[in-house]
Amino acid sequence: MTTTPSRYHPLKVQAVVDETADTKSLVFDVPPELAQAFRYKSGQFLTLRLPVGGRHLPRCYSMSSSPAVDDAPRVTIKRVQDGRGSNWVCDRVRVGDQIEVMAPAGVFTPRSYDGDFLLLAGGSGITPVFSILRSALHGGSGRITLLYANRDERSVIFKNELKDLAAAYPTRLSVIHWLDSVQGTPSVAQLAELARHCGHAQAFICGPGLFMDAAVAALQAIEMPQESIHVERFASLPDEEAAAENAATQEPVPDAVDEAQVELRLDGQTYQLTCSCTETLLEAALRAGINAPYSCQAGMCASCMCQVKEGSVHLRHNEALDKKDLAKAWTLACQAVPTSKHLRIQFPE
Repeated sequence: MTTTPSRYHPLKVQAVVDETADTKSLVFDVPPELAQAFRYKSGQFLTLRLPVGGRHLPRCYSMSSSPAVDDAPRVTIKRVQDGRGSNWVCDRVRVGDQIEVMAPAGVFTPRSYDGDFLLLAGGSGITPVFSILRSALHGGSGRITLLYANRDERSVIFKNELKDLAAAYPTRLSVIHWLDSVQGTPSVAQLAELARHCGHAQAFICGPGLFMDAAVAALQAIEMPQESIHVERFASLPDEEAAAENAATQEPVPDAVDEAQVELRLDGQTYQLTCSCTETLLEAALRAGINAPYSCQAGMCASCMCQVKEGSVHLRHNEALDKKDLAKAWTLACQAVPTSKHLRIQFPE
């Protein structure tokens, strides 16, 4: 018999929507007692615990629903070749099924819907971008430019919805479709040309790695401020059993201190705690009863992203932060081990 980790909640699947031949959306029924826990922002994701092949796979799927418009949270999942999680969802999940789901997480979220937006999506990267687009149309007044790249026309997710939104907001929304089968893979120069009038906007980018790298380079070429460029990278997490095995064989951090005194700032509250050399900041916070944000616990999703204001840490594993983040002393609580006797940590407000 397996038990559900306490951070997961069983949610019933209210609807299954075929978006394309290889993409489905799952709409979840959130009971009233969990309504507060499942409040979310556009651009965030849900972590699903999937029972696949006798293992438990945590999979982070972005929500395509908008909290400003939709009554229920919806994730959209594209089948990936050899993807254990996406294939299980697309083949197995039916209306009425229960899936173990973690509360919303993620930092790919606009701070404000004032001003203009440049949204760049490739393939299933449209999922969080579509949520941001709809919330911006509902709650903002600026112009929105969406550049959406796909393999071919049949691969376009939310094609009809985007057409309807463009018709409903002709002076605010511009949708540019890019089809690789017709135009080839978009280059940095081509993306820069398409984005040249949007240098003042907030940019949100999600899609395949090469597409995102090209998009970031294009925005840098038009001299968009670095702080205006936001990127969401999808990652496939290890199953829980493999993660537990890896944790059991984790090598000690050479420069870790025996114990650090930590001042942790979260949600307007300041906490004092200790963190030993055998635990991460997240583990120490949870042990102290602090409701710190987290999801994957593998250094891949950035849900536990926080800033080191004083002291130093060692990151065991990092696939979420780039050089720019690290230069600003951002770290991942789930992977950070203290290397100084005193730490002052700040989570985003």
